[in-house]
Amino acid sequence: MDRIEEYRRIVCDFLEEFATNDVQAQLVFDPVRDRYLVMHNEWRNEYRIYGCAMQLDIIEGKIWIQHNSTEIFIDQELIQRGVDRKDIILGFRSPSVRKLLAAKN
Repeated sequence: MDRIEEYRRIVCDFLEEFATNDVQAQLVFDPVRDRYLVMHNEWRNEYRIYGCAMQLDIIEGKIWIQHNSTEIFIDQELIQRGVDRKDIILGFRSPSVRKLLAAKN
């Protein structure tokens, strides 16, 4: 299987498993543009819950973690599922911080 196709499968499986316990979670998958999100759009009593819990993109063969508002270490989850750590980019970090983190690997 092509590496990009494998990464698509891993990302989709991971996000589907994350959303399994939350019936209100909305999975938004765009495999043409390689954008994958978990959204919330609901009411809890008088409080509105709206926003993106996670966004992962595949850009030039690498998985970019664009947003994570959970306590899950997405990079570690992806590595455990077979993604090469060098193919994970912390897109929510500034480029200068990403360079420092890459130097540690």
